[in-house]
Amino acid sequence: MTSDTFDTDTTEPQHEDRLWRDKGWTAQVIKNEDDDGWAVAMIKDGEPEPALVGPWTMGRDKKNPKPLDVSAFNTLVKTASEVIRRHEQHLHALHHRSVSVNGPSGRIDVTLDIVPDEDDPHAMLTALDVTGETLARVRVSAGFKLNSSSAQAWIDGDFGKPASSGRGAGSSDS
Repeated sequence: MTSDTFDTDTTEPQHEDRLWRDKGWTAQVIKNEDDDGWAVAMIKDGEPEPALVGPWTMGRDKKNPKPLDVSAFNTLVKTASEVIRRHEQHLHALHHRSVSVNGPSGRIDVTLDIVPDEDDPHAMLTALDVTGETLARVRVSAGFKLNSSSAQAWIDGDFGKPASSGRGAGSSDS
């Protein structure tokens, strides 16, 4: 791809053959340096990098790109939005775990939310009763392994700080 900078500062709709801005998105057709073809970059307003870069169709002259139009733009917005949604779901799955176990007075949901802080990575372990009321919340290492056994051991240990390995309650993870 070329080293074009993506100017997404304007909020005014703009509809040109190679640049289309609307609905919080910018589609920009760019020269593909890897071959003789063209590519299209989809940038969400306010983001520094494209959410999606893909091949773009050549025009009838087989030299210039096909012009952008409303139908193509709407399809690109839908596709780029889906890419972002999947990325967010993946990050959520990486940083959030949840299990349900039986406690003394019914089901308890135990969640682990990892905070991927560069200087201080850690996680928050939380127990919630069936009504969503927080029963306990403790800070644990980012490497804590939440599973049914570690959750049950934490509950059985009266929500004391669990071991850093996540295999049960007991020693501190400092």
